Amino acid sequence: MGKTTLGSRISSSFESLMPKTSPTLFSYRKMASNLVCKIHPVVYFSIIDSYERRNEDSKRVIGTLLGVYDKGVVEVTNCFAVPHNESEDEVAVDIDYARSMYELHRKVNSSETIVGWYSTGLEVSVHSVLIHEYYSREARSPIHLTVDTFMRGGKMGMKAYISTTIGVPGKTTGTMFTPVQVETTSYDPEQTGLEVLQQGKFNPKRTVTVKSDLIQIETATSWIRTMLQQVTEYVDNVLSGKVPADNATGRFLLDLVTKVPQIDPEEFEKMLNSNMKDLLMVVYLSNLTRTQLILNEKINSLQS
Repeated sequence: MGKTTLGSRISSSFESLMPKTSPTLFSYRKMASNLVCKIHPVVYFSIIDSYERRNEDSKRVIGTLLGVYDKGVVEVTNCFAVPHNESEDEVAVDIDYARSMYELHRKVNSSETIVGWYSTGLEVSVHSVLIHEYYSREARSPIHLTVDTFMRGGKMGMKAYISTTIGVPGKTTGTMFTPVQVETTSYDPEQTGLEVLQQGKFNPKRTVTVKSDLIQIETATSWIRTMLQQVTEYVDNVLSGKVPADNATGRFLLDLVTKVPQIDPEEFEKMLNSNMKDLLMVVYLSNLTRTQLILNEKINSLQS
């Protein structure tokens, strides 16, 4: 395994894999104070998985963050762990492994680029400075994400930083890590998966059965109906003087109502019935196909 030792200077980089110049990355540092780091749930799961699979003598794990940068927002969509060894004096990182993994990810999703790196734990040590210096050669102003896998305070703390050089030019200089805002974002399929996983914590066996499409529609419809009843009850209580009015809640409800498209009730009912018929047809065909496959297996078993 080819490892590069990170000491007072960094000798290896991904310059052959990264573009030489990029206007987007050039403006990265200028917008650092207003930078927002949005992280997808799959990134957290990957970090936790790499931490659980670490070597017994490893105190923490590190890895590369992949994503996109757009208009002052760094969206981290993927990551992978990078093998490394740490001692009191030096850090050894497997550069060949990191390069191969990055090339494989580029083949799957060419839009993802290196946006930073992660480490488990909440400390930003001297070793973190050396590793961050290395990643600074892969991306301009990379993000450093720390994840508290020890669950201090009963939750998994997450912080993100960017580095800034401080000191006197031409003399003693140092590196200061400046915190940036961290948010969790997700695609619709990720959100659905998270909702299914959350149901497992209420089950003693920690198992969850995926519901059918019809049951999911019924559950979502019941939930929407319950929420509408609560909102209607709150508005009636405010109008009758039973509950004091709240300006923030009123503005939120106003924005919510104005965002709802105005559709004729007859057209809405027609559209709903049409979609429901399509869904029922798909369910019917899938059940019919499943039944035919089962009958085919039984007939073949009898003939054999």
